[in-house]
Amino acid sequence: MNEENPTAFSGSYDASDVTFLLKPVAIPRIDVRKKERLIQSGAKHYSEMLSPEKLPDQRYLELYQKALNLNAGRLRSHIELLARAVIARPETSTECVIISLARAGTPIGVLLKRALLRMGVAVHHYSISIIRGRGIDRNALRLIQSRHGSVSSIFVDGWTGKGAIKLELERSLAHDPFGFRPFLAVVADPAGCADLAATLDDYVIPSGLLNGIVSGLVSRSVLTDDLVGTDDFHACAFQEEYREHDVSRDFITAIETADTQALDGGQWSPLLAHAARKQRDELMRHLLIECGIRDINRIKPGIAEATRAVLRRVPERLFVANRHDPEIRHLRHLAAADGIQIIERSLASYRAVTIIKSVGGE
Repeated sequence: MNEENPTAFSGSYDASDVTFLLKPVAIPRIDVRKKERLIQSGAKHYSEMLSPEKLPDQRYLELYQKALNLNAGRLRSHIELLARAVIARPETSTECVIISLARAGTPIGVLLKRALLRMGVAVHHYSISIIRGRGIDRNALRLIQSRHGSVSSIFVDGWTGKGAIKLELERSLAHDPFGFRPFLAVVADPAGCADLAATLDDYVIPSGLLNGIVSGLVSRSVLTDDLVGTDDFHACAFQEEYREHDVSRDFITAIETADTQALDGGQWSPLLAHAARKQRDELMRHLLIECGIRDINRIKPGIAEATRAVLRRVPERLFVANRHDPEIRHLRHLAAADGIQIIERSLASYRAVTIIKSVGGE
């Protein structure tokens, strides 16, 4: 890795919006069911494989557009609320380095950077890889620290599910020589584990409905010895083949031009987050028993995580708090298309939970 001149890479975003500290390479794709068997058997870590990302059908794209129409103003208001909270911190009041966690955090990082710039803050935005069970990309952190130090940095993601990435962030930085704090800011924090959030409400953040085509045409990050050398960033695939379907910039424009909304309900505070975290723990215990699961990683709570599990994994069933909730219309569509059972039950602070099917590894 050349710290003075790393590979310039912004995906399909404008270069001024984000710099991906990832290594774009050609990555073979593996069938999703084979991938699931390898993950659950322990033969391979999820970060060692990529499955093909299917383009959404026309009906699903219509549901994405409805979600965008429904929640663009809400998301813009939450981004501005986050920006004001970032400015209120002494460490980030005049300068902020946004380190978004690829890839769900990337569009949120772009929006937050723009909001902070409008408010007069000097902002830099990098998107880097963090992998559950494997840690954060230390080469990426080394470069950021060499350019900006670490005091004014915050980590940004779109939402919390169970809180696994927050735990991974804390583990990765526990003995970190670069001085970064595991300070995580998100839009929606139904798990109650972020350090800063705009809301506890598990609502549809529209970018959570799509994969690479709303995240700069960048795949999930991959970490294997044959692709990632000692001095390399974690790897990714750039999805040039989906260029004509890309809505990454359109999504940013839609949020930036939406009318802000008065925010009521779902307010976030450390005290309320603590209560949500206790509810999360209780729900996870009940679901493990109810579903006969030993591996908690098969439980994917929250609208966005439930959606991604249906799109990228092998789901067994879908729990919803209210099957008529307009926030889960896209999930009903996906479930109907794939024959996934929908079960209505109480879900604490979540609107939806996907259970990953056991394929022989547990």
